[in-house]
Amino acid sequence: MAGVQPPPPMHELAHQIEQAVEVVRAHWAGAPHAGVILGTGLGSVAGQIEIEAKLDYAEIPHFPRSTAIGHAGQLVCGKLQGLPVVAMEGRFHAYEGYGYRQITFPVRVMRALGAGMLLVSNACGGLNPHYALGDIVVIEDHINLMSGNPLIGPNDDALGPRFPDMCQPYDRALIDRALEIARRGNFAAHEGVYAAVTGPNLETRAEYRFLRAVGADVVGMSTVPEVLVAVHAGMRVLGLSVVTDRCLPDALKPAKIEEILAVAASAEPKLRAIVLGILEAESRK
Repeated sequence: MAGVQPPPPMHELAHQIEQAVEVVRAHWAGAPHAGVILGTGLGSVAGQIEIEAKLDYAEIPHFPRSTAIGHAGQLVCGKLQGLPVVAMEGRFHAYEGYGYRQITFPVRVMRALGAGMLLVSNACGGLNPHYALGDIVVIEDHINLMSGNPLIGPNDDALGPRFPDMCQPYDRALIDRALEIARRGNFAAHEGVYAAVTGPNLETRAEYRFLRAVGADVVGMSTVPEVLVAVHAGMRVLGLSVVTDRCLPDALKPAKIEEILAVAASAEPKLRAIVLGILEAESRK
């Protein structure tokens, strides 16, 4: 599969980005304020976008194909809360067999189109015993326990610095705004640490204990690669998780994908409220 191929050199990556941008530009002339990754739990936001162009991933050079359950696999361009945005309906994961530069390629394209901010969502397992199913977690930091990093290899300084600083990968002002939106909406939103693992299997009881011991509040199989690239490219980032199963090692039961998707769907209004509220505030600047 494509995921076993070595990553392209950074200069080749820049050329691939240009090719993808050219195709998107042929359908849409907008300059996005934000890029949005509509992961599990945020699919309904696509219906809020005033669509000006929609491209299947297969139409865009060098885009992988999304194989994850519930991921549509298309790029949506248009306006949300009056702001131009480019949104991914469906993302890519390492467990699908893709390399980390392939997974994060769309973020590079979003940045090249003009996006200065990335909003990314995911479904996650709750390690913190104070979190309930359907709660929102506003990511304030992460732990990368995946098998790689999209920034490994020769660096193209035109795309970002060799050693990007990660002291605050998630924008503090956006975190505070997201928590305030949740308070006004009277729904639970926590500030927490996201641990990223490769998957696709869920973790053992011993692994859940380890993750909690090293400081993680939630665990998932996405988001961190995209955030690393966004920070490398100089984008502001807001990460949102919805707790779709509880990962408490002393009270663990088998997870069912149908139940996870049902919880994610029930939390969509809360995630949507945060994303729309964030963009509304951005439009007033």
